[in-house]
Amino acid sequence: MASPFRWFAERRERGKRRRGNPDGTMSLKDHLYELRHRLAMAMLIITIGAIFGWVWFAVKLGPIPSLGEIMTDPYCQPDLAPYRVQFPGEQGCRLLQTEPFESFMIRLQVGAAAGAVLLSPFWLYQFWAFITPGLYQKERKFARTFVSFAAILFAAGAVLAYWVVPQGLQVLISFGGDQFITALTGGKYVSFIITMLFIFGVSFELPLVVVMLNRAGVVSYELLAKWRRGLLMGLFVFAAIATPGTDPISMVALALALSLLFEMAIQLARIHDKRKAKQRVDEGWDSLDDDEAAPFNYTPSDDEGNDPGEKAQENASEPAKRVNYDDAT
Repeated sequence: MASPFRWFAERRERGKRRRGNPDGTMSLKDHLYELRHRLAMAMLIITIGAIFGWVWFAVKLGPIPSLGEIMTDPYCQPDLAPYRVQFPGEQGCRLLQTEPFESFMIRLQVGAAAGAVLLSPFWLYQFWAFITPGLYQKERKFARTFVSFAAILFAAGAVLAYWVVPQGLQVLISFGGDQFITALTGGKYVSFIITMLFIFGVSFELPLVVVMLNRAGVVSYELLAKWRRGLLMGLFVFAAIATPGTDPISMVALALALSLLFEMAIQLARIHDKRKAKQRVDEGWDSLDDDEAAPFNYTPSDDEGNDPGEKAQENASEPAKRVNYDDAT
């Protein structure tokens, strides 16, 4: 096993070689070492987050309730009290443990998930730092915007799921009337909550995918507007299939939220296509024949008197510099 001092020395040497290359090129061996380092750092951050989540599960953080209270709050709503089991001498609202290590695994699972979410900017940065040297500035800006909106939409979906879970539980456990009483086990309840949060969060990414496809020129506003009714119907069908509780409250909430976000995506596509059409008219693209060359206007404002032909030749050879692996040896 390699010494830690040797590992840090290798990291320092690779950092010097990388700083010495203005184009950011690295050998295949250095790329593998870099990938190993980034994965190790990401796993370390996730482990720290899991330890923090384990402690937070049973401890309040000032005005913030404990993670266990946050997870059981939908089940412990006053509206569900008539349907819950209340054992003699029991006070408060608690889940049922039917296996020796069930509570331990639930605490570990929930704590790890919460810690990974809270520290996601730090471990996601490790992957970003690994791939960003191979991207152009425009691609980096596009990726940052996409990731930022994706995180916001995922959080919004998870918040909506947490809000509708009590109503959905009330509908589900009230079907039996007075003939049934509810005592949910911890494992099944936590799995239900996490599944709801995950499905709502991922579903909220669908409108963002539509916007990205429109920006890439795959779908247009005319096509989206033509198929609007069919797509909205598909969103309602998707909500009915995706929600794990199969209760009408969760289905309708998810379907209405997706419909609203999808309509916003269509309007963003309309604005984008309208701007692109105006740009084509201003630049004279629409008046060109199919066999006529496009009018690329070149102004060598940043060349400082250099020959435009040399600058164009440098730009033409730039994509070849994006990935330049040396021999692995």
